[in-house]
Amino acid sequence: MTPRVMIVEDEEALGLLLRYNLEAEGYAVEVVTRGDDAEMRLLETVPDLLLLDWMLPGISGIELCRRLRARDATRTLPVIMLTARGEEQERIRGLATGADDYVVKPFSVPELMARVRAMLRRSKPEVIASLLKAGDIELDRETHRVRRSGRELHLGPTEFRLLEYLMKSPGRVFSREQLLDGVWGRDVYVDERTVDVHIGRLRKAVNRGRVKDPIRTVRGSGYSFDDQFAMA
Repeated sequence: MTPRVMIVEDEEALGLLLRYNLEAEGYAVEVVTRGDDAEMRLLETVPDLLLLDWMLPGISGIELCRRLRARDATRTLPVIMLTARGEEQERIRGLATGADDYVVKPFSVPELMARVRAMLRRSKPEVIASLLKAGDIELDRETHRVRRSGRELHLGPTEFRLLEYLMKSPGRVFSREQLLDGVWGRDVYVDERTVDVHIGRLRKAVNRGRVKDPIRTVRGSGYSFDDQFAMA
């Protein structure tokens, strides 16, 4: 299952920057700009990790964090607080309210990505394993490299995320709509035929030479990563 990250940030440019970098690493990302809207959304679905700005319209990030820790469903939700408040007392207050980590703006995006990975490894190790293997294919989520029979394959970022998504659930058939949600994200509006185009590109990159195609087309349903191939 793709790790799901919710960003609660009212600075549009920063929200877009974080979303771009997280999606490039294979996460499913949702961005919310108000604290009260985030609270309502978290009543419906709980992500694997929350990036939470301190200062928000609606209700503040610090108050939202306090409310989340009071609810059973979100009591253990990993929260990284993002804030311009770097004073020691403010950091202590944020951590005391229930934040698991604290990042002061302006921050290094690579460092934040490393903190996200580290936190998910502790809280959700099943969704952040760095190496996926199936048959003669290896996908390294840390280095974004794919090898088949020891030979490196060159995939575009979308094809990489698509292969990763399929490899995590070998044998499961995903509809085009499910692949769009899982790989492109719910807030990206693209035609379902886009999936067919990228599946074609992925097959071209993975199946060079006389090798078995690990991607199975299920007529009328969608695509899957062949579970028999995964057992090879």
